[in-house]
Amino acid sequence: MQLVIDRLWDGSASAPSERIILDLHARAGALEIAVDAPFHGDPAPPFAPGSTPGLWNFEVVELFLHAPDDRYLELELGPHGHTLALQLHGVRNLVATVDVAFVAEPPANGRWRGRAVVSPDLLPPGLARWNAHAIHGQGEARRYLSAIPAAGARPDFHRPDVTAPLDPALLRELSLRT
Repeated sequence: MQLVIDRLWDGSASAPSERIILDLHARAGALEIAVDAPFHGDPAPPFAPGSTPGLWNFEVVELFLHAPDDRYLELELGPHGHTLALQLHGVRNLVATVDVAFVAEPPANGRWRGRAVVSPDLLPPGLARWNAHAIHGQGEARRYLSAIPAAGARPDFHRPDVTAPLDPALLRELSLRT
């Protein structure tokens, strides 16, 4: 299943150079996510690559995976190898921070690529819907992008009402029920 982030959070068009592609596949029962994104040159977080608190404050691509009972996984992936995976139950109600395998290639030719593997036990039971976002820039130049925009007074990515169904074939391959 391929996801495209090519709009700003409010629904207006982003620059063609900001387009991000996420490819989702089931491999050996796990969810594999491949990222192909522009590299905007934002500074890396001041931490070693791996699980990084507050990663949303840096250049990042985010995937939200929702189940019908308000459970969801927020997965954040950064161009420098940083990641953050949060299990939530209810909007912004953190249940746990979990680890996912993630490797990012060094940025080249203005783009970065990465691959994450999410164990099926980390996915919310009844997984059914998704949305994806990206953040880059600093200060007044900060930009918030969404695959499925959710307009409003300010960017808000924790919107279970602004999602799309996951591909049923992908869910079957993950051995999940929709």
